[in-house]
Amino acid sequence: MSASSKETVQENTINKEAEHEQNASSIAQSSDPQDETPQEDLSIPAEVPTADDPSSRVNKKDLDSAGFTIDEFASLLSKYDYNFKPGDIVNGTVFALESKGAMIDIGAKTAAFMPMQEVSINRVEGLSDVLQPAEIREFFIMSEENEDGQLALSIRRIEYQRAWERVRQLQKEDATIYSEVFATNRGGALVRVEGLRGFIPGSHISTRKAKEELVADFLPLKFLEVDEERNRLVLSHRRALVERKMNRLEVGEVVVGAVRGIKPYGAFIDIGGVSGLLHISEISHEHIETPHSVLNVNDQMKVMIIDLDAERGRISLSTKALEPEPGDMLTDPQKVFDKAEEMAARYKQMLLEQAEEGEESSPATMMV
Repeated sequence: MSASSKETVQENTINKEAEHEQNASSIAQSSDPQDETPQEDLSIPAEVPTADDPSSRVNKKDLDSAGFTIDEFASLLSKYDYNFKPGDIVNGTVFALESKGAMIDIGAKTAAFMPMQEVSINRVEGLSDVLQPAEIREFFIMSEENEDGQLALSIRRIEYQRAWERVRQLQKEDATIYSEVFATNRGGALVRVEGLRGFIPGSHISTRKAKEELVADFLPLKFLEVDEERNRLVLSHRRALVERKMNRLEVGEVVVGAVRGIKPYGAFIDIGGVSGLLHISEISHEHIETPHSVLNVNDQMKVMIIDLDAERGRISLSTKALEPEPGDMLTDPQKVFDKAEEMAARYKQMLLEQAEEGEESSPATMMV
């Protein structure tokens, strides 16, 4: 191509480019602004504070007007704390009752499981006797998560702890309770107190019934021993009866009783449903080899109360104090019974005089 031809081509190209730019400029100037799509303004308004501006920080007062408080927010967050430990008591929702136990939602990553035997401290026929679907209640965490990340729960453990707390309080108050005998054995009778298994020793059962006939009977009981660590709950029927009787008895009072048992050391006398001990040394002023030589089972007799021990549930009796003459219980027991009230009055007067003498000789009286 010749030099003149090259110049002609370059000139045509430059002219076309200039024409294109001129057309584009004229289109932009003549187009209607309303026909264009408005562009979003992404610039930051001047009134928005920067991070360094103190006004951009949230004031605590502003949170007070929010839908919940800081404490409520912290409480909400705590519901999603999965750091559960054995021994914790947590709220849970029952969402499934199965043949071997219940599935419980306690907010953990995996539903917790409560075995059937952990549903109650009392014997139940089925889970539905205690739990209902969607019910919310407290559960005791028994163990760490297993390999599936599941926790084991219990209601029985909570009831067990609270039952011991309750019986300790009842013992502290020296309360009299009523409980049903559900079984007997060679040593005594078995009852349940607040769901706990309690034992009444045979020596603390005071009734004319045979021990085996006490099943299903409700007995008044006093606490003898409450020991959670050793799982020992021991009660006394005799002490409860003695206390009730003691409210109507007093030292120096003459009562009528019947001999229910004779031992080498004395006789047990039934006085209105409670048993008192007539020790061998309190039968007569005269020496006695054995109570059998003076008394017989089922003998009706008058005795005087010489001691009331509510703490130990014991009533101590005497016929020696009723003897008009030493040895009358051996030679003429009827005479002793006929003169019983008269001799008891003398005994009370003697006690009163001894008490007055004690007050006169006391250090406090001497100082006055």
